[in-house]
Amino acid sequence: MGRGKIEIKRIENPSNRHVTYSKRRTGIMKKAREITVLCDAQVSLILFASSGKMHEYCSPSTTLINILEKYHKASGKRLWDAKHENLSNEIDRIKKENDSMQIELRHLKGEDIQSLQHRDLMALEEALEIGLASIRAKQMDLLDMTSRNWKILKEENKELQIILHRQELAMENARDQIDNGYQRAGDYNEQVPFGFWVQPIQPNSQKRM
Repeated sequence: MGRGKIEIKRIENPSNRHVTYSKRRTGIMKKAREITVLCDAQVSLILFASSGKMHEYCSPSTTLINILEKYHKASGKRLWDAKHENLSNEIDRIKKENDSMQIELRHLKGEDIQSLQHRDLMALEEALEIGLASIRAKQMDLLDMTSRNWKILKEENKELQIILHRQELAMENARDQIDNGYQRAGDYNEQVPFGFWVQPIQPNSQKRM
């Protein structure tokens, strides 16, 4: 018995819909590869599942960009609006500018200058001299700043040394005053007669008398 025809409509059951998508995606990808080999055709196939996951196939002999360009020329339809076209032009401009800057950088390094004319070499020499003068001026600024900072640090260190010396003198004077106080107290004790020394009071001595 042959397989019966099914009605082409959205499959409501999510599981059945996912299974059918997987089977038919595999089948259509297989057909795309077969027609590429059998007929020497250029094929590009893009599928998006309901979940948003993308599956694609492109003939090995081409790219998606080439396919889109051929479609644009063959159909005459615009594949993107002016905004995207302006963006593409801006990207191309930036690429060209970057390439030009890379060439200029190699020239400044002294590379690939064999093809330059005398006028170009003169302009390159002038640019190098201007850059060298700027670098030397910056170096002088840094040296001046370093010298000023060194002088400031030297003055601060000198002030700290003075403060430290004053503190040491103050501490030394304080120690001398303490030592002098002990000395005077000792001299006084030596000058007081022995009889005038205070005898300790004995509370119980009168009771025994």
